[in-house]
Amino acid sequence: MRVLGIDPGLRNMGWGVIDVDGSRISHVANGICHSTGDDLGQRLLSLHEQLTDVVHRHTPDHAAIEQTFVNKDGAGTLKLGQARGIALLVPAQAGLTIGEYAPNKVKKTVVGVGHAEKHQVEHMVKLQLPGVKIAGADAADALAIAICHAHYARASDSFAKALRKAQA
Repeated sequence: MRVLGIDPGLRNMGWGVIDVDGSRISHVANGICHSTGDDLGQRLLSLHEQLTDVVHRHTPDHAAIEQTFVNKDGAGTLKLGQARGIALLVPAQAGLTIGEYAPNKVKKTVVGVGHAEKHQVEHMVKLQLPGVKIAGADAADALAIAICHAHYARASDSFAKALRKAQA
């Protein structure tokens, strides 16, 4: 299974691709889509084009996206929501299975603590993907989201297999 993790952002949208084989995970690629353009529409189009290119280049089977948290800046939350829409649209257009995870769930899965700091997440991603060169904090978060999805997709797959076996 190949998983594309996406950390939505309007200025910087992190992405990371991992391969999952049983309990083994390996790094494929990671990077950051930087929006360009003078207005919101152009910036969203820029993110759409860049993320579509990532999907075409790396052909993932699944996508995992961080859920948006609501903060005190309503306008900022709405803009982030629009970028998150692009992060959901591109994998949906490619026909990928999409998982969504709360930030604390990602941190708890990867670090073991739901309120981990960014540097702790990056450190644990590097431990789980030896030799990885991370393009930046947003890419580290995206790889963590992909790792989280790999963990829960394996658990879900194991449960489905056990259920089928019990029904047979």
